Amino acid sequence: MKTGGIRICLVGATGLVGSAVMAEAVGREDVRLIAIARREAPMPPGARMEMLVGEPIDWPQLIAAARADVMVCALGTTIKMAGSQEAFRAIDHDLVRFCAEAARAAGIEHMIVVSAIGAERASRNFYLSVKGEMEQALSKLGFRRLDILHPGLLRGHREERRPLEAAAQVMAPLADWTVLHGQYRRYRSISARKLARAILALAHEKVRGRFMHDHDAMIRVLRRIGD
Repeated sequence: MKTGGIRICLVGATGLVGSAVMAEAVGREDVRLIAIARREAPMPPGARMEMLVGEPIDWPQLIAAARADVMVCALGTTIKMAGSQEAFRAIDHDLVRFCAEAARAAGIEHMIVVSAIGAERASRNFYLSVKGEMEQALSKLGFRRLDILHPGLLRGHREERRPLEAAAQVMAPLADWTVLHGQYRRYRSISARKLARAILALAHEKVRGRFMHDHDAMIRVLRRIGD
């Protein structure tokens, strides 16, 4: 590990989760963030981080320049926002895999990726099928450690308008405690800030392997760090 804390290369910094990771890293001496993005994004006051900007085709060079210990991928969109199934797949599968391959080429051995609850290549739901295929692709790249996060509905402010999701966020806390019990607990919502804290905690893990984290697993990670 380099001096100055664990170096984390973050792709997807301009989204809900990426922005939360940047905010949660403020004031921490144990992490150093290097974000990769297509455009400049506002950084929270006191952020101890760099932002490298370029088109995706140039990201492998930027990822290598980050000299990171851990790759955190928070890339993701929706079919509606992307405009088509093909455009959605280009981001949530192709670009995620492209970044993962670049990370391996740069010598990064630990990757943390935000996927979705229910992700399964064999799913009849196109969104979940693509997420599952992405997970399988990353699992074959030889990371020493791969953490795959399966959050339910993410709570937090997004720059883009998602009216249905916004309405669901309002109802989510009530549904979490009145409906989502037993085998359905894994569908519980989680705030982007809590997810970000779990990501930063997992960045310090050293045990080798492939780890899947549903809602309860992420809550256990937070409890270990006293959250």
